[in-house]
Amino acid sequence: MTNFRDHAIKYGLLVLLATMIVFFSIAQPAFLSLINVFIILQSVSIVAILALGVTATLAVNGFDLSIGSTAAFSMMMASYVMIVFDGGTTAAILTALGVGVLVGLVNGFMTVQMRVPDLLATLGMMFLLLGLQLIPTQGRSIAAGMSLSGGETAPGKFTEAFLFLGRARLFDIIPVPVVIMLVLAVITYLFLERTRHGRVMYAIGSNERAAHLAGARVKFYRYVAYVMSGVYASIGGILLAARIGRGDVSSGNSLLMDGVAAALIGFAVLGAARPNAQGSAIGALLVGVLLNGLTMMNTPYYTQDFIKGLVLVAALMFTFGLSKKRG
Repeated sequence: MTNFRDHAIKYGLLVLLATMIVFFSIAQPAFLSLINVFIILQSVSIVAILALGVTATLAVNGFDLSIGSTAAFSMMMASYVMIVFDGGTTAAILTALGVGVLVGLVNGFMTVQMRVPDLLATLGMMFLLLGLQLIPTQGRSIAAGMSLSGGETAPGKFTEAFLFLGRARLFDIIPVPVVIMLVLAVITYLFLERTRHGRVMYAIGSNERAAHLAGARVKFYRYVAYVMSGVYASIGGILLAARIGRGDVSSGNSLLMDGVAAALIGFAVLGAARPNAQGSAIGALLVGVLLNGLTMMNTPYYTQDFIKGLVLVAALMFTFGLSKKRG
């Protein structure tokens, strides 16, 4: 019985993912076509990147609710630089990344120096950015040829180099956002699992006081976690702008919930029961497979959030419930 429980904890989520793939493949044979596989991977790439950022904050026992709004604000700022200022690809990307760094530093300052609880600090940042992104354009989306407040036409446009990041496919098959997601997943995994810095972050998340007494620079690593989260969210915003070719004020609405769901589902991957990069990536994949399969089966859109939430709750109850019984 103990062996069964151990295997259920370790492989339960992977079995669920495999079961979903088999079910959707039988129900819709086109589900496993190469085209649809890469559609799924492309659809989850931005969510997975945001989930990796959340994973860094979870590692130090923090939490970042501002990832969705940071991605949306970065998307708007990159679009604003390119369309309104005609600033070019490099300036747009650097501006967006700068937004991520700044948001991470402010979140770190509020949680570390001001001792504001993580949830409250990042919730406040979320609302701040959601409102701030609307001010430069009076709530309008940003697109080439848009009219500015003075009546003139915006001089810039999205460059081919910028759109390449969101729309191009390597070898005409693999979407560039998928490649970026995989690279960031590997980097995050190696950093958290294979470096001293990552182990220190886990130690802080496990017992902050003990880590401090052992000489760990607790404040520094909490800053690092939030800056990582902000930068990853900004990368997601850049890819989103490059994919849709505009600064859409409503495009980032679902990113927070999906990113957080993927990171939390990752707790159940391979029985980790802790934040981990590979689990977050697989969690995003599970959500993507689920939503893609439901869409192909013409499941009403208004039921999909319920089903997604049900899978998240079941996965966490299953993992932590069995882990508690094992202990």
